[in-house]
Parts: sequence; C-alpha cells; structure tokens
Amino acid sequence: MARETDERGVGDERHERRAPAAVPDPAALAPAWREVVATARRSTRDGLVVGTSGNVSARVGDSVLVTPSGVPYDALGPRDMVAVDLDGRVRVGHLRPTSELPLHLAIYRATDARAIVHTHAVHATAVSTLVTELPAIHYMAGALGGPVRVAPYALYGSDELARHVLAALRDRTGCLLRNHGTVVYADTLRRAYEHTAQLEWMCQVWLAAAAVPGRAPALLTAAQLDEATERLRGYGQPPGPAGAPLA
Repeated sequence: MARETDERGVGDERHERRAPAAVPDPAALAPAWREVVATARRSTRDGLVVGTSGNVSARVGDSVLVTPSGVPYDALGPRDMVAVDLDGRVRVGHLRPTSELPLHLAIYRATDARAIVHTHAVHATAVSTLVTELPAIHYMAGALGGPVRVAPYALYGSDELARHVLAALRDRTGCLLRNHGTVVYADTLRRAYEHTAQLEWMCQVWLAAAAVPGRAPALLTAAQLDEATERLRGYGQPPGPAGAPLA
C-alpha cells in the first residue's frame, strides 16, 4: 500500500546519522539474502536487466540487504552477503554495495517499504523518454497506486536522483526514471518483483497502442481505476488460520 513519502534523509545535510547498531547476525539474515539473490537472478532471466545493471534490496529490521556493485548475479553466493544500516554503513560483508544505495535507503527511510526492485527494463525505459506519466492503460496501474509518474533524469547513484524518485513515488509504490528504468517497492520481494513485471508489461501495451497511426489509446477513468484498485485489494488467496498460508 502506498503512503505519502517523506523526503527527509535523502542527503547527509538533511539526515541525522545514528550511532551504529550492533552488527547483525549473518545467519539470521541468510534467508532474506537468498531471496535477494534469487530475485536479482530472475530479473536477468526475464530480461528486465542486462549484465550487472539494476539492483535488489530487502529490509530486515534496521538492516538492508542489497546486491553488490558490478558483480554478476549468477556469481553471488552466501559469502557475498552485503548488509548496511539505514545510514549506508556496511555492517556485514566485504563487497561494495550497489551504486544506487542512496536511492534504496531514501525509500526505506521515507516509506514502509520492505523490499525494492530497480530494473532497466526495455519498454519501461523507452516510455520514460516519451512522457511524464504512464497513463492508466490497464487496471494493474492500481497496484502501484495509479498512473505511474516519471522521475526527472539525474545521475545514477546521486542524492538528486533519490529526491526525484521520492517525489514521483508520492502516493505510489512504483515509478519510472527518465532515460534509466523502473523502481518499485512493496512489503515483500515477491510482490515488488511482480509489480515490476506488470509495470514493464503495461509500458509495452502502451507503446503498442500508441504506435497505431491516427488512433489514441483508450484510458481508464479515475473512477474505473479506483474501482479496480479496490478489487485488487482482495485479489488472490486469503490467509489460513492465524495468518498461515493455505495448502
């Protein structure tokens, strides 16, 4: 569920650094790290990133597990775990975190995100160069909070980019980055990835429809999108007793 983002903490001048917390136990973080690696590898298999582009992270308490910079995802193993605190200090691991760490940390500090997926998906990146907002071409826009905004271009890894993204994420859980790609956050990595894939698909649909000469794509009204968004809240299987998943 999207909530209004807070731009505090993007730059060091606006974020009060805390004293380092106790070093987290790598064994306790291992399951989340495996999921981070699996999600990053899936993004490559599905064509959402090429090579070592894009990045994935998950928050566990006050620790953020994040893919390292410039390391092929299929080469990552248990010993390559990278965990930082919310100020970006490396608490576990020996590898340098992704260059987009400022972006991830800004989102975690400003929202209720527990997982973030950033990709350089082809159709989404193409759309980011054409419009300032992906309109409601399909009701799955409701899963991201509404029509998807495009954050203005800024150098990757910069605090400026993080500020632009937080503005684009206001009341949203995903956005496009001009001439760059996508960012989506959620309460789980699985949901963040699924919504990323849906965003790329919606961009592909919009490009195909917009390319028809003499025709403009039909778009959902605000009322239609609100109705679909409400329906999406009950989508899928309900939890079992005491919140356990159904067999």
